[in-house]
Amino acid sequence: MSGAQPLTIAGGGLAGCLTALALAKLRPEIEFLLVEQTESFGGNHIWSFFDADVAAENRWLIEPIIARIWDGYDVRFPKRARTLPTRYNSTRSELLDVLVRERLRPDQYRLGTTAERIDIDARGAANLDALELGWQKFVGREYRLERPHGLARPIVMDACVDQADGYRFVYCLPFAEDRLLIEDTYYSTDPALDRAEIGMRIEAYAKAQGWRLAALEKEEAGVLPVAMGGDFDAFWPEGDRTARIGLRGGFFHPTTGYSLPDAVRIALLIARQPDFSALPALLRAEAKRLWKARGFYRLLDKMLFRAAAPAERYRVLEHFYRLDADLIERFYAAKLTFPDKMRILSGKPPVPLGRALKALVG
Repeated sequence: MSGAQPLTIAGGGLAGCLTALALAKLRPEIEFLLVEQTESFGGNHIWSFFDADVAAENRWLIEPIIARIWDGYDVRFPKRARTLPTRYNSTRSELLDVLVRERLRPDQYRLGTTAERIDIDARGAANLDALELGWQKFVGREYRLERPHGLARPIVMDACVDQADGYRFVYCLPFAEDRLLIEDTYYSTDPALDRAEIGMRIEAYAKAQGWRLAALEKEEAGVLPVAMGGDFDAFWPEGDRTARIGLRGGFFHPTTGYSLPDAVRIALLIARQPDFSALPALLRAEAKRLWKARGFYRLLDKMLFRAAAPAERYRVLEHFYRLDADLIERFYAAKLTFPDKMRILSGKPPVPLGRALKALVG
């Protein structure tokens, strides 16, 4: 990385913006430039996280873009329904766009263009052919309703729906008494996404719940990687001289595909470095450490995708949600202990034993 030129961050999504905001706050002496090819920061997204996913001392970085906080959430499966007490937070990309424009000077960002040179690459996923992947894909629609929906808290998983295209569940966020995000999500081996078809399924779900839709306010869609294995050194070759963050660096939860907790932590890690020339090696080493540390999640993903027929995959998650709330928190925060892992694998397997063992041993 050059010393005379500003540190260039390519990609104004979540990871790139949080890194720029962390630098602006903690390292005001550093010259940097955040470059985004579209005309706004953050894209069109709602990012959600549990309280335990982000360390309390790091929450200040994400706090300004939190749109709503709930004191718990629900899950629904054919043979299990449960309310968990973990606080749940949702952020909005439009708040991130406003925050970046407020906190950065005009000379610290550039919209509607591409970077001429790149020091920190936050332009989204790349080299995914080096990884063995399934996909979490979704379409989310935010509606204004004719009358209140009656939900007191989010439904993080409602798997009491037709299991089309793999493990399917519906996710609902009640932003106001008459405003609701309904997201139809699939854990599938196929990344293809038919937005129109899924939109009709969302409308059918709303009708089945008795919700009368007044207006469609927003729509978002995404396809997130779910890692089952792969070659890390092919994904991020040793000696690569560009620092990578976000999905491009492999900084995402192997099972959920979510990247916000890693984006917060990596942004602060970067901002606290005394020598930015060492960032490529530092971030590659951190990504490789996480790859090794999160191997258990990849084993679970193999079980989810390979040990059960598509219509039966929900049983893996239904079985998982029998566990205590603290363990479930640690699962989503990627902080499982060895006893946690043993507890997850204990009990009657939710899928045929032979197929489960075959999936786990590859």
